[in-house]
Amino acid sequence: MTENKYDETYEEIEETTDPQQKEKYWKTGFGLNKIDYLEPSEYLTNTLLPDHFAGKLTYQEVENYLVNHYQTLPDNDQNLKERECDIVSTRIASLLDNSGFVFNPTSLKGIHRYLFKDILPEKWVGEFREKNIYKKEPVLQGESVAYANYFMIEDTLRYDFEMEGKKDYVGKDTQEIIKSIASFNSSIWKVHPFREGNTRTIAVFMVQYLNVLGFDVNNEPFEAKASYFRNALVRANYTNLAKKISNTDHYLIKFYENLLNHADHLLLDQEENL
Repeated sequence: MTENKYDETYEEIEETTDPQQKEKYWKTGFGLNKIDYLEPSEYLTNTLLPDHFAGKLTYQEVENYLVNHYQTLPDNDQNLKERECDIVSTRIASLLDNSGFVFNPTSLKGIHRYLFKDILPEKWVGEFREKNIYKKEPVLQGESVAYANYFMIEDTLRYDFEMEGKKDYVGKDTQEIIKSIASFNSSIWKVHPFREGNTRTIAVFMVQYLNVLGFDVNNEPFEAKASYFRNALVRANYTNLAKKISNTDHYLIKFYENLLNHADHLLLDQEENL
């Protein structure tokens, strides 16, 4: 009988001990929160993160310290913004350091719930919105993307995921893959399934998805150019025939070429402005 050289028992996946890798995850979290003009507190960056990078604090322990810290502070605007950035960044870093992933629309709900529990109103957390929404976009001179009607969210996402799930990227040209991935990202973002926190949730989902597909994801664009990413999604989903404006995925593809193909496009926020 041939001896099985592999241990058949399951082993737990631990968070990385590599401080440089941890720093990349945190920078991604901070970058994504900048989309909503949120900055981390000095308490997190100067007090907790050095111990975290040194292996003295886990992600959960960092969050516990943050929760206790903010309970001692008044609920003013600055503290509330820093609290959201600190805790959501902690959770983003933790998710990016976690290989668990399932490709379906329910994963979006789970990520949203994990990121925004006790941050957003409870009725919004991990639940698809039940109202139609709009958002004035500076890149569109105050206009808004037409998001999916709330009662079509589940059907639209199910269709998008089914179409993406049928694709086989093995042997495909890299540029073809990038265009397809960017298109899928654009489609699910246009649905805007949640009342708040859509871009952060979908960005985390996409990084996890790309990692599962085996891509060497360069997180630097999310660290430094998260606002460009959101504006690129806006431009990919806005058309106004009266103003002779067509939607374009040009900017989103540039972002993804930097993300997946280690291209060196200069990503300037103002270039997508109408």
